[in-house]
Order: sequence, then structure tokens, then C-alpha cells
Amino acid sequence: MAARKPAALQLQASLSLASKAGTLAGAQRIELLEAIGKTGSITRAAKAVGLSYKGAWDAVEAMNNMADAALVERIAGGRGGGGTQLTPRGVALVESYRAAAEEHLLFVEALNRRLKDRRGDLQLLGRLAMKTSARNQLWGRVVRIAAGAVNDEVELEIKGGDRIVAVITHQSVEQLGLKTGSDAVALIKASWVILGVDDTGPTLKLSTRNQLRGSVKALTPGAVNTEVTVDLKGGNTLAAIVTNTSAQSLALKPGIAVTALFKASSVIIGVAG
Repeated sequence: MAARKPAALQLQASLSLASKAGTLAGAQRIELLEAIGKTGSITRAAKAVGLSYKGAWDAVEAMNNMADAALVERIAGGRGGGGTQLTPRGVALVESYRAAAEEHLLFVEALNRRLKDRRGDLQLLGRLAMKTSARNQLWGRVVRIAAGAVNDEVELEIKGGDRIVAVITHQSVEQLGLKTGSDAVALIKASWVILGVDDTGPTLKLSTRNQLRGSVKALTPGAVNTEVTVDLKGGNTLAAIVTNTSAQSLALKPGIAVTALFKASSVIIGVAG
């Protein structure tokens, strides 16, 4: 499978019409109205836009209720068996929406051209839009990928020069389009982070690949656990969850030097877009 090259971010926006009563119409509802106008059938219109028959009628009734005049009406049965059609108000609404949509598209295209030299800002906006339950989200650049038969080792360099190693499947590397030089985010749950302090005793050799040195920024005690925020180089912070007993035995307090440790297998890699 060929690696997917991440597409450059561009601004996109959808158009909807609203009033004080709420949102009146969006793209799918306008498409439903257009389909009703073309087919004269709520059944065929619903199928055309991917809605159930009930879902289509619910949408029509909601739009009729919020509009100043009905947009869709039933046609009484006769030789043709009846059907559904747009009212003149519905036809006018569709025409107005399409005119606005054309101008809206021109505006978005012009804005993308204007921001073509600010792709870094768009990338950052894409990162800020990411939602994840992982407490720690550290953005960096891929500096090394070591391919294996099943799993690959991916190394990110984050702000300040710290490096994070993740072990993920080779398939994931390909699907994410990862390569040396590409941007990515390391996601680490706070509960996966172990904290250590230098007690001037014998130096321990650990198998944990990721060992980031920093200092305690803040502690937030709870009933059982304490959340510890660690300042790293470059302005990054890392959160760790330790038991209250561990926080006390390590004598953790703001300013003390600590090392945050977590396994390479505990790191999830993500990309924007």
C-alpha cells in the first residue's frame, strides 16, 4: 500500500440559513427541497439525498414550521395519484440559497488564495481542532522511522529538542502517511506516565524508551491520586497521574527536578487532516 501524503490544509465552510427562531436550512435540506422540486415525490427525494422517508418528512415539517410560508405542499390524489411539490416560496428559497452559496464559495476560494503563504497557521488551527481524551498532546516532526516486519518505530522531535519514540504498526505508518520530516502529534495518557526523581543513589538502567527530564510545575491533589504537571524544555508541559502516597514519598513539589517515563508502546501517533 502506497503511503498517503497528507493534503495541505485549506479553509472550508458550509452555508446555512438561520433566523431568530433557529437554523432554517443547510446544504442537505436544500438538496431535499431541490429533489422534491425535480421528482415531485417525497419518497424519491428522500432516497436521492440519503434520508429515510420519515426523516425527510420531519425535515420538511421543521422547515415549514420555521418558514414565513410553507415551502412544501402535498398534491391531492387524482389521475397522477398525488405527490409533493415546492410552493413558490420554496422555489424562491432554493434559488436564494444557491445564489448565496455561489458567492460563499467565491469568498472561501479568495480567502484560501490570500492565506496561501500562511499554511503553517492553518496547520496549527487544524491541530487545535483535534479532540482526544489523551491528556498529553505533544506536536513534533518525524525524524526517524525504523521499519519492522509488523511494527515500526517512529521518533518525533518536539519543541526544545526532546524526542519521543512510539511503536505502531507498519500499516498505521502507511495509513497516516508518516515519513521523515512530516508533522505528527504524540498522544500519551497521563496515567501512562511514571515520574522519577534523583535521590543521589545508584543510577538505574530502565527499559523505558521515553525519558523526558523536566521540573514540577504544579500539583493538583485528589482523594486518591495527584495530577502532576511537569515543565519540559521548549515550553511543553506533560501531565502525570500518581497516587497521593507516591507524591508524598517522592517529596514532589513545584521546582523539583523529575524525569517523566513512558513506554514507546504507550504513545499514540496522530496527524492533522
